[in-house]
Amino acid sequence: MPLIQTFDFKELPGLVASDIDLSKLHQLNPQRYPFLLESVAKGALGEFDILFAYPQETLQLESFDQAQNFIERAQQQFEIQIDETMVNESNLPFIGGWFAYFSYDYAQVVEPVLNLPKPKFPLANLTRVPAAIIIEHATGIVSLVAEPKFQDCLPQMQADLVAAMALEFDEVTVGVTATKEEPEPKYLTGVEAIKEYILAGDVFQVNLSRLWQVELKKTADYLSVYRALRKSNPAPFAALVNFNDSGKVNNHQAWQIMSSSPERLVKYQKPWVETRPIAGTRKRGKDDASDKALVTELIEHPKERAEHIMLIDLERNDLGRICQPGSVEVNELMVVETYEHVHHIVSNVRGKLQAGLSPLDIIHALFPGGTITGCPKIRCMEIVAELEQMPREAYTGSLGYINLDGSLDLNILIRTMIQFEENGQPIVQFRAGAGIVTDSQAPHELTESRHKAKGLIKAFELDSTLESNNG
Repeated sequence: MPLIQTFDFKELPGLVASDIDLSKLHQLNPQRYPFLLESVAKGALGEFDILFAYPQETLQLESFDQAQNFIERAQQQFEIQIDETMVNESNLPFIGGWFAYFSYDYAQVVEPVLNLPKPKFPLANLTRVPAAIIIEHATGIVSLVAEPKFQDCLPQMQADLVAAMALEFDEVTVGVTATKEEPEPKYLTGVEAIKEYILAGDVFQVNLSRLWQVELKKTADYLSVYRALRKSNPAPFAALVNFNDSGKVNNHQAWQIMSSSPERLVKYQKPWVETRPIAGTRKRGKDDASDKALVTELIEHPKERAEHIMLIDLERNDLGRICQPGSVEVNELMVVETYEHVHHIVSNVRGKLQAGLSPLDIIHALFPGGTITGCPKIRCMEIVAELEQMPREAYTGSLGYINLDGSLDLNILIRTMIQFEENGQPIVQFRAGAGIVTDSQAPHELTESRHKAKGLIKAFELDSTLESNNG
């Protein structure tokens, strides 16, 4: 079991609850603390913040032709290091294990029949992480966690926490030099093409997305972008990830993921595997009355309900491949969750895991999430590749953690940005999309993609500029 130091705020000299911002530790030492999972929108889904510490060896998948080697090495690590008899008595979500990232394009590893566009960045990353700093929002308790071989790290982690909280940063507007939104005609034409595929009987529904790109001033940094994003679009599965060496890809340049995701891909806590699909969206109203009316419209709309039920069936089928027969159930059906800019219809589907399956087996069964592909998955991904004509990279991929007892929790990377440099210029990219069905109206779906992108756009305080720039 891990060694855990637990203390509340008053036990940290000169510290109060409002000072605890784990992004400051990343600011202090990004190499020691490269990965942050943050529940900015707090509640039943947003219970903890987790800052991973002291990363060790990394297993990274650079290209499709290395997929089999990646899978074999990952399965070997899990077989050797995971102990399913371990009992987590701490009630903490992370007790040592791995940080895990899978790009959307990793889908070709799961389904080799696919021929997806070649991505610029790595397809997957598993980094062994033996320590973490965890905040529990309900109690205000801070816990420092370290595996026994890394217990000597605990004093340094506590010292770093006190030092980092003394750091100050200004909430500054991220400087932008140019913006670009993918052309409207491409998306509108894509919607009509999908409707033809549906009428031909190929698919029932396809999730089609669009690209936004923002060029930043050379002084802009990814940490400021993340802080602006979490303020403009708070979410329960937010994340800041710094990959400071992407291997053979991108000339060893650093690149980052900044996410404000509201959606879980998969959680496993023995014996239950669960997924929490989001399908059905309305923008927020201008006042309480219009907001309530939009919620009612959303939950009662026949198209939204039919689409949501279809995707629940898809998730039941995915879970059925790895769960005990007869154990798959929908334990939350079509509830409305409300976020800063949108309302969503959400359900929770779960089942009891079969014996003998690894964390990678669980992830492969659910990946990528059906809500961001459509139904049926493989044909939808083929159509998405044909119409979008570019890799999705992190967008609609997944990241999270895997524990040494085999438990895990990963999000779906929607409302997510990536940042990198191009010719010495900081670039931010993000995508947003909508589920297209036979009676979808292309202009409406274009508008929905903008509603979903609004929280990301607002991070740059450029709503009018970006929403009107269709070049």
